[in-house]
Amino acid sequence: QVQFVESGGGLVQPGGSLRLSCAASGLMLKMSIMGWYRQAPGKQRELVAQIFPSGSTLNVDSVKGRFTISRDNADNTMYLQMNNLKPEDTGVYYCNRWGATSDWGQGTQVTVAS
Repeated sequence: QVQFVESGGGLVQPGGSLRLSCAASGLMLKMSIMGWYRQAPGKQRELVAQIFPSGSTLNVDSVKGRFTISRDNADNTMYLQMNNLKPEDTGVYYCNRWGATSDWGQGTQVTVAS
């Protein structure tokens, strides 16, 4: 059974930083194309960053230069370092395989406000 547990969210002022964690069980992160997704209030869930089995990464334009996705193969954990946060980054953040339609965790709430 595949499970993801996200953590690390919170309330932060614009310009601040947070580091999100995604603990995975039931699959090896290093064998999958993984992503961090966010769902802003009233909007659909969207992909913000991907990491490939090779370790290469891709970010959507809105977070380039600010967010960094990474993983720890030994701990089977994925991270999202978020810097220079903006109010439009507010939302619930989830981790999952790229293109996933199931196995969503509870997510972690990120609120950027002054």
